[in-house]
Amino acid sequence: MAQISNRLIILFFTFSLVSCNFFKEKNQEAQKEHTDEKIQKPNIIYILADDLGYGDLSSYGQEKFNTPNIDKLASQGMLFTQFYSGSTVCAPSRSALMTGMHTGHTFIRGNKEIQPEGQFPIPDNTNTLAELLKEAGYVTGAFGKWGLGFPGSEGDPVNQGFDVFYGYNCQRLGHKYYPEHLWSNRDSIVLNENKNFANKLYAPALIHEKTIQFIEQNKDKPFFAYVASIIPHAELVAPKEQMEKYRNKFLPEKAFDGKFTKEELRNGGYMPQKDSHAAFVAMIDLLDKQVGEIMNKVNELGIADKTIIVFTSDNGPHAEGGADPEYFNSNGPFKGVKRDLYEGGIRVPMIVKWPQKIKAGAKSDLVCAAWDVFPTVSDLLGLKTPKGLDGISLLPELLGNKQEQKQHEYLYWEFHEKGGRQAIRMGNWKAVKYNVFKKPNAPIELYDLSKDKGETNNVAAQNPEIVEKMNGLLKTARTESTVFTFSQKTFLGVD
Repeated sequence: MAQISNRLIILFFTFSLVSCNFFKEKNQEAQKEHTDEKIQKPNIIYILADDLGYGDLSSYGQEKFNTPNIDKLASQGMLFTQFYSGSTVCAPSRSALMTGMHTGHTFIRGNKEIQPEGQFPIPDNTNTLAELLKEAGYVTGAFGKWGLGFPGSEGDPVNQGFDVFYGYNCQRLGHKYYPEHLWSNRDSIVLNENKNFANKLYAPALIHEKTIQFIEQNKDKPFFAYVASIIPHAELVAPKEQMEKYRNKFLPEKAFDGKFTKEELRNGGYMPQKDSHAAFVAMIDLLDKQVGEIMNKVNELGIADKTIIVFTSDNGPHAEGGADPEYFNSNGPFKGVKRDLYEGGIRVPMIVKWPQKIKAGAKSDLVCAAWDVFPTVSDLLGLKTPKGLDGISLLPELLGNKQEQKQHEYLYWEFHEKGGRQAIRMGNWKAVKYNVFKKPNAPIELYDLSKDKGETNNVAAQNPEIVEKMNGLLKTARTESTVFTFSQKTFLGVD
């Protein structure tokens, strides 16, 4: 009897061990399947418009013209209603995107110019999104406007993780839609057809051709295409056939005379434009068509299901070179334009399409920003996110797992022109402080965005505790930069 009992005990433990191993192996297999699913390498196409406002798309409320292809992208993906740009101007906005840090920490915080061409470079030791993806096995290409380091510098795109670059290194020279040269990797490509203002080769068309070629050439491997369009940044110029479609349709027209010398025009001045309204719509129409052609290309190549397409903007709408944001309601329901830290200067469209992963037609009111892209991509690929980033992963939100989505304690911006400006959003509270250089201890403006998204009613006097907390964050949310500091005013140039 004792022998039978011992055999039963041995049999029981053997069965238990086998069962445990079986379930452990099954669990490991399940985890591996989950991990494999997570770290599969989807292609990423990140389209960054230039100075496109929150209200400049029909899917975001534009009523004077339509953007059917971008609207289609929104209907097939997720549209964000509370997404913010990295800054209110070009270079620092791109720096926040590429580094995953807001403008209180990222190295480039303003548009500091380098003559004769380019901007102050991000340091060699910067961890960029392109470097992350390249190390993960991606082919990386940048097409359009760079602005984070003059040609040949440590900040040159080919020195910051991009295998291929084609476009404008310098954002100031990116004012010219018919430039006399563009950059292809480290080579300056002279466009003789545009010499002496002949205006034959439209740069956005050339850049778009290179973008499509890159997608075609890398369809069988994971790729990252950073498509930094210059549309609709001033100057306001479109090819003749585009202009003819819209002349006399947006009356009364607004004329821009420019009055720049030829040398100034070559170095960033804006060409005259008698039909600024028509030019603006013609340019956005062209951008919309290019987005549609990118969508069609990934479908044609059979890679749509494994390709993430993102569309957003680098900051709010501009009012330069004849642009008329008031006429088009380009900032939507918000106050302010480019260079403002009110909502109109920094809240921008954001659309993400990822077939079979992101629910078609989804909308998100998550408060998030451009510096969240880096950690989101890192999380998506199952990679270790570098320390010191300000962003959070948006992957749970994208996949519909809202209960797992982290929230920001606050979002922070600083701007080093116009007397120095700071802003913080914490929950629904928004604090704005202007003229920081002259009046560092001046009172902040406080708005409750849940009741006042247009920032018309300053409620600082009624909320002293919130004001005190915001004032503390304005000091602790940032570190001093050797180049961009609030302790002294420095020349930062233009974008």
